[in-house]
Amino acid sequence: DREAVEYLKELKPDVMVVVAFGQILPKAILDIPPYGCVNVHASLLPKYRGAAPIQWVVIDGEKESGVTTMMMDVGLDTGDMLLRREVEIGENETAGELFDRLAAIGAELLKETIECLEKGELKPIKQDEAAATKCGMIKKEDGRIDFNRPAQRIHDQVRGMNPWPVAFAMLDGQPVKIWATRMTEQQGGGKTGECVIADPKKGLFVRTADKLIEIKEIQFPGAKRMEAKAALLGHQLLGKVFE
Repeated sequence: DREAVEYLKELKPDVMVVVAFGQILPKAILDIPPYGCVNVHASLLPKYRGAAPIQWVVIDGEKESGVTTMMMDVGLDTGDMLLRREVEIGENETAGELFDRLAAIGAELLKETIECLEKGELKPIKQDEAAATKCGMIKKEDGRIDFNRPAQRIHDQVRGMNPWPVAFAMLDGQPVKIWATRMTEQQGGGKTGECVIADPKKGLFVRTADKLIEIKEIQFPGAKRMEAKAALLGHQLLGKVFE
């Protein structure tokens, strides 16, 4: 509102910084600081513009991510790029783990960006609109696992949904949260979603579209998150089917 804009003008800021802010700033605010408004965005722009770049880059099985600082304009993550840092994503890394790494990198990159802005050492680079991709907010229903998909896609979904909202599948009409999985090269019979191995010593292995995937950590309704091997001491899952 007008009062907020006037308040910001009275502060006479040299630069403004926005990180993980869920609104687009109007031109009246963008025009206030002489050095502009800088956004720290957790993706390698122009890919993954939008609300949940860290989760979606993991869900999509990307091998790298990073942080980009950019000059804000009236679009959604469309401004000119300033600096960026790339990182590799681990094959078992969760969205939460990647978030923590990118947060530290983003802080360092922001400091460097502001220092370079002050010295006039930055040359803003326009984004390639042809390479731009968008990602929306994560919803709880995005966590539902379809075991008719390949194991790698399921593994990436589980990683991307950790720590929120957590991937899940239905078992006996109840949602069961799946916190962690492991890729295997094991083939097995049964139908997709079936627990073909469920042994406290061997572990819990479920059939997918192409191979078995091991469920490492699981949480039943009303219970705590636990290792699947431990959970199998109190749950008979052999032959049961996740839906």
